[in-house]
Amino acid sequence: MISKEEVRELLKSTETYRIERTTSTGDMDKFQEAICAFSNDLPNSKKNGYLILGAYDNGTLSGLKVDDDLLKKISAIRSNGNILPLPIMSVERFEYEDGDLLVAEVSPSLVPPVRYRGRTFIRIGPRRDIASEAEERILLERRTSYMATFDATPCFGATINDIDTGFIKREYLPQIIDHEVLASDSRNIKEQLAAIHLYDLTHECPTNAAMILFGKDPQYYMHGCYVQYVHFAGKDRGSEIVNERQIKGSLSKMLPQLENFVRDAVVTSRPMPISMLREENVLNYPDLALRELLMNACMHRDYQSNMPIRLYQYEDRIEILNAGGLYGEARPENFPTVNDYRNPIVAEAMRGLKYVNMFNRGIQRVKNLLQENGNPEPVFNVDKITAFEVIVRPSLSLNLVTDEENVTKSVTKLSDTLNDIIDFCSTPRSMAEIMEHLGLKHRYNVKHRYIDPLIEGGFLVMTIPEKPNSRSQKYKRALT
Repeated sequence: MISKEEVRELLKSTETYRIERTTSTGDMDKFQEAICAFSNDLPNSKKNGYLILGAYDNGTLSGLKVDDDLLKKISAIRSNGNILPLPIMSVERFEYEDGDLLVAEVSPSLVPPVRYRGRTFIRIGPRRDIASEAEERILLERRTSYMATFDATPCFGATINDIDTGFIKREYLPQIIDHEVLASDSRNIKEQLAAIHLYDLTHECPTNAAMILFGKDPQYYMHGCYVQYVHFAGKDRGSEIVNERQIKGSLSKMLPQLENFVRDAVVTSRPMPISMLREENVLNYPDLALRELLMNACMHRDYQSNMPIRLYQYEDRIEILNAGGLYGEARPENFPTVNDYRNPIVAEAMRGLKYVNMFNRGIQRVKNLLQENGNPEPVFNVDKITAFEVIVRPSLSLNLVTDEENVTKSVTKLSDTLNDIIDFCSTPRSMAEIMEHLGLKHRYNVKHRYIDPLIEGGFLVMTIPEKPNSRSQKYKRALT
């Protein structure tokens, strides 16, 4: 990161193509466009770009005071998913006598073109602009020279006819490219696909990412590109097989099938009394948690391996095993805090298709979902060199319905929670306040399991009953 003294010198610099000074603190579009443009480094200067908040164009300071909220807001630009591929950047606050500066240092990307909300921004002298087709081709050719990951390499032997270009044009491009840009794009399909790293113009063939994501028969080129599900009756592989299935196809076809299969064939429920008011079906596994784990497996697996993703269900657990251990900067000692991408193009596309959301938050989300469903903490085996394994055990709540005594204990525990909520709502409380009081994080579960039964039973009332979903809604104890 640049030093405090170097920042002062930078304010006087005439290298306007890599410096943007601003006194604004709230124009997030402007900031993200600048970071996107610095990442693309159209002049190929190989120098870092700098977004400097708190300075006028002449280099004098505006007297800004940088607080933690502003620092967090600018730092969050890196991973909020609006700029793809993710920018390489660091953010620092510098304090001077005449004011503070917040500096975002942006390194040139090794995988250009980088886009902000579907548009490729570049720096032309002191101003930002959207790249033309010719300028985008320059960035694309530069990316080819940096090419390293398997998903970016050519899928030799395949042709444009081996991928579903109809689906790409109809479903994928409108989700990742601004509609005005898409409507004015006069390039042929090969050039369009090359711009999003799905086609190699030099070798006249799709990339491996294109085959993985949209191939008509990806298993022909990558034999392990499928999910193998086996349901064992016992606790090991020697037990009887109850069910077996192979889920094949490109990710764009396979992922919807996988979601439905997990929900219909893997997740089961059992009725359980949750209070004196009613029963509720308890899931063996929350489908959203399994979905998240399987999406991660598809995104991070080593597609050069012939081993499929293994989804093995036993009497007492589910094991998910995919080829490829921790990658890049991720290590056993820093997992899951540090994340890296073996398949950055596949990861970028899965986000575009809405299968993954915020980067590097999936593991914590899985843990929260499992906790709220009553499942034990998942076990991540990160010590394997050539594979990544996660073990999930069924909900402990299912054990509560085995006999009358345990049912009574379960009802008592939940009744205590309900009474706690009623007492807490002697003063009107928002859903967020109730969730914080209970130490729970998933709004749907809290509302469905606790709040709705209390309202139906006449124990709680809404402060805005005519607008149940109002953001200002609060809940208070009913008058008795």
